[in-house]
Amino acid sequence: MSDAVRTSTRKKAAPREARAENVVDLEMSMGADSHTSLRLWLRLLTTTNLVQAELRRRLRTEFDTTLPRFDFMAQLERHPEGLKMSEISRRLMVTGGNVTGLTDQLEKEGLVARDADPNDRRAFTVRLTPAGRTLFDKMAQAHERWVVELFGGLSIDDKSKMQQRLGKLKQHLLDRIKS
Repeated sequence: MSDAVRTSTRKKAAPREARAENVVDLEMSMGADSHTSLRLWLRLLTTTNLVQAELRRRLRTEFDTTLPRFDFMAQLERHPEGLKMSEISRRLMVTGGNVTGLTDQLEKEGLVARDADPNDRRAFTVRLTPAGRTLFDKMAQAHERWVVELFGGLSIDDKSKMQQRLGKLKQHLLDRIKS
């Protein structure tokens, strides 16, 4: 067995915790001479991936659902009158086929209703049903508790400063991308 194959096999067999530590350390393995902006981007990406993976795990464990289903229902919760499927697709940045699949599943479970658009026979508006709204409210409350818990290692001041600085970065990116 070659060294590369042995190393690859060891990586696959590593416990989850060890893999998580390796992912966190990758952002710093670039060396002191690497560009600070690149290291910051990798830190943001790694942190986002860690939080998202834990939220996915908890949604699956506690509600037998997925993050895409949660995000889909969150969009509908913000719009009680419903949204056209094309608008949901745009907001979630997924294909129309993905939205159709999610709508089909959630409709079968009685969590959303699909109504024909009287002005366009090809279009449908999707809205949460009362059962969907009740379930989403429970998931949203749990989701908020989880996020608060996951960010519990930071003081209120740290979170506030980080939010402000990331807001500044976001605005810079929006200005840069538009031009």
